[in-house]
Formats: sequence, structure tokens, C-alpha cells
Amino acid sequence: MTNKKMISFVLGMMCFALTIGICIQIKTVNNNNSTISQSYEESNLKAEVLKYKEKYDNLLKETEKIDEKLKEKIEKATENNSELEEANNQITQGNKIIGLSEVKGAGVIINISDSEIDANSVLNSNDLLVHDKDILNIVNELKNAGAEAISINEQRLILTTPIICGGNIININGERIGSPFTIKAIGLPETLANLSRPGGYVSTLQERKVQVSLKKSNDITIPKYTGVLNFKYLSNVK
Repeated sequence: MTNKKMISFVLGMMCFALTIGICIQIKTVNNNNSTISQSYEESNLKAEVLKYKEKYDNLLKETEKIDEKLKEKIEKATENNSELEEANNQITQGNKIIGLSEVKGAGVIINISDSEIDANSVLNSNDLLVHDKDILNIVNELKNAGAEAISINEQRLILTTPIICGGNIININGERIGSPFTIKAIGLPETLANLSRPGGYVSTLQERKVQVSLKKSNDITIPKYTGVLNFKYLSNVK
């Protein structure tokens, strides 16, 4: 009788262990399937984003080709007509001002990136990061110093350009941009470089241990604005 009880006990323990093993196996399989499913969805989303980016880049290239052809036709049409030539010059100048054409000139290049200091070593770790207000303050100082054209990570700034913080990235012209940031500005280099003066915002960032460098350059290229200008509230004065 004792042997039978022992055998029953052993068999019961074996069945219990087997049941636990099966449950663990099922849970592991389900977790693996969930991980695989999530990875599959992420891969699909990335593929979709890349596909649409490729379409956008192709459309942008086609638009640039059409712009070049249109420019050539306008130049030919205005070749022997002084009035049309003057009108074309005004349009070209206007496009430079509002940001619809690529521009070149002398100015400054400012590189800004998050601090490399360990966040645990300071009281406020936010001070070590570059925020939208930091970019806005730099841009405002450049404008006050007479900058005629400004770009951030190859995004041309125009009158309606928003600079919005979104977590660890900044949204500029609808593009999500993260640190490091390269700000280019065309203007008198000596005046623009005054941003690095004591008390200027560049020195403020340096005090926070944010990485900042400013250099003058005689050969800066700033791209044109590639978005769509949509003025809802402006109207011509009759």
C-alpha cells in the first residue's frame, strides 16, 4: 500500500511538472509570436515610410527639373524685352527674399548638440539638452544681427516656419530633426559671429555644457524652401 501511494505521488508530481512545462512553453511561444508580429509590423511601417520618402524625393527632383526648364524659357523670353527682363529680375529677387531660391554667400555656421556629460552628475538634466527655445533664441539673435538667410539642418527658414519641440526631436517645416543641429546664416560674418560674445546666447548654452561651435565662412550655401507657401489671410491692396 505504501508503494502504491509513493508511485501515485511520483506520478502526480510528474503530471504537475509536465503541466507547468507545457504552460511555460505555450507562454514562451505566444511571447515569441507577439515579438515577431510586432517586428513584422515595424518593418512594414519602415518600408512604407521609405517608399513614400522615395516618392517625395523623386517628385522633388522632377519639380527641380521643371523649374530649371521654366527658368531657361523665361530667360529666353525676356532676352530682348527690357520690361519683361526687369519683371523677371524682380521675381528672382523676391524669391531670394521669401526663400524660394537657393542662395550663397558669406556668413557663419553654428553647430549645436546635446551635452556629453552624464545626466546623473547635474541637478537639472534638461539643461544638458538642446530645446526648441534654444534654437529659436539663436535664430532670433542671427536675425537681429542682420542675417539675410538661415537654414537648420538644410531646412530653409521662411516667415511661417514653425520650430516646435516634440520629445527629443524638434519639428522644423514639418521635418522631424534631432541633435546635432547645424545652423547656417548668410550675412556679414563679423556681425553674425558676435553671437559668441560674453552674455550672448551661445555663451549661455556653453555655461549649460551644451556643445556649441561657431565659425565664419565665405562660402555658405542655403537651400530653397521646398514646402508649399499658403497665405490664408493676406490680400492685395486695391
